Amino acid sequence: MEIHRGHRKLNLTGSVVTVGVFDGVHKGHRALIDNVINASRQENGPSVVVTFKQHPRNVLGPASLQLLTTIEEKISLIEDLGVEHMIILDFNHEFSSTSACDFVRKVLKDQVGARHLVFGYDHRIGKDGEGDFNTIKNCTGLDGMIVTQSDGVFEGSRPVSSSMIRNALLEGDIDHANSLLAYNYTLSGEVMAGRKLGRVLGFPTANIKPGDSHKLIPGNGVYAVEVIADEARYMGMLSIGTNPTINPGNRQRSIEVHILDFDKDIYGQKLTVIFRKRLRDEKKFSDMQQLADQMEADRLETIRQLDKF
Repeated sequence: MEIHRGHRKLNLTGSVVTVGVFDGVHKGHRALIDNVINASRQENGPSVVVTFKQHPRNVLGPASLQLLTTIEEKISLIEDLGVEHMIILDFNHEFSSTSACDFVRKVLKDQVGARHLVFGYDHRIGKDGEGDFNTIKNCTGLDGMIVTQSDGVFEGSRPVSSSMIRNALLEGDIDHANSLLAYNYTLSGEVMAGRKLGRVLGFPTANIKPGDSHKLIPGNGVYAVEVIADEARYMGMLSIGTNPTINPGNRQRSIEVHILDFDKDIYGQKLTVIFRKRLRDEKKFSDMQQLADQMEADRLETIRQLDKF
């Protein structure tokens, strides 16, 4: 997949294009992108995904939005789907004032060479979200550009959406989130020095600082995860929360993972954790021995859960 930062001098013609934020690259996004790829093969033109470096909500406010994917994760997921070209645009206040029809004419048609625009289900583009499917179809000056709309992917009566997945993750419902994503949620970050109390309990942990401040952290609890460390995969049990047994009254969340059968110094290195199963809620224990006993039970349950995959 060729990655283009900006839309100038692309030299593309006859493109089949879709546009969106694609946060999470979930089931609904994948169905849309599959439609783009299939149409590009039928029409013998390049498949193109146009997305944004910044989420519009995090530029226009008022509140910052937690994201399912970093830009690097989004690139990797979309590349795996077989897209030929990915165009990453900067979303800023100036860009946000562009009308929907101007964006389609001046960017997609003139710069990206779009012959066919595949519109997402219930998607809107342009200033103040003015451009829905019918608006775009009626834009003047498109000179025969094909505009079609992809069907949504539904769970019950509701279309699968990034917000639905965010809510599931914040509730710690990893099974539901992974099902909607069609892959397992991941989190990456640098290993930072901690208080090393896990080692005292017999369960040394790596403290992870996420690499992107906007990346969504799932709800507090203990999870069975896979860990990619030092270019290898390991089983791990990961705790997200405030460590109420060790540090009562603490309100700052931490992300700590005990990597099974692993004993290397990885401070300063990058780890990626892949969420497989939620084991339990975070809990305050009466003493350190009870905590250690629970961690041993968590270790055994982690092995049992991950042996299924």
